[in-house]
Amino acid sequence: MSRRSVNADCPLQTNGKVPSFTHFTLVAIIAMFSLQPAHAKNHHPSKVITILALGDSLTAGFGLSRKESYPSLITEKMRSAGYQFEMINAGSSGDTTAGGLERLPELLRKKRVDILILALGINDAFRGVPVEQMRSNLQAIIDQTRARHPKISIIIAGMQFPVATGNGYVQTFRELFGTLAEQNHAALVPYLLEGVGGIPELNLPDLIHPNAAGQRILAENVWRVLEPILQKDFRSASSSSSSPSPGKD
Repeated sequence: MSRRSVNADCPLQTNGKVPSFTHFTLVAIIAMFSLQPAHAKNHHPSKVITILALGDSLTAGFGLSRKESYPSLITEKMRSAGYQFEMINAGSSGDTTAGGLERLPELLRKKRVDILILALGINDAFRGVPVEQMRSNLQAIIDQTRARHPKISIIIAGMQFPVATGNGYVQTFRELFGTLAEQNHAALVPYLLEGVGGIPELNLPDLIHPNAAGQRILAENVWRVLEPILQKDFRSASSSSSSPSPGKD
């Protein structure tokens, strides 16, 4: 084979001369674009933030459409911030800490969960369940969740009776949630119903369940605690997306 034919078959050889800078630049550009599809698929399912809101009628949005519940209202904020997410509203009217513990295994099996919003306990208190029993149930929920998803972030929503009294049970119940949060290194919403509990215009006629305006305040109460967690632990999930995720709820 002649030198001439070698040069024709091998573009990187130009009659024995070193290829020009322009040629190498072209090769580099082609290589770069050939890698673009892999980079563009950076939205791996693991980047989707899955939030489980485990609660009772306050979480379910009793008496309202599901879209008016505070978990759904939080998804609007996440969507605006560009996060890829899925919100699982596991609110069940009338549920207790024991009921939540019973429902938990099935919920944890369905999806990888990144954040747990734990909002149970008020129905226990209405029924006079001993505070220590509530504590045991809530601790079991936390332990089982972390055993399944060790890196999960947990937010505990504090509960209390709308009207403060000197009753020892009421006081112990109110302090339960802060103590649990501290012992488990969890984030705390001091009082889920802050700014809503006991205010007639923000509740349904039963004066127990928030109306649509009340649910918007609940969403703000939770968002104040949730947003810093998202910014600290899941910033890359937002910055990796060029446009807001449609999300699910």
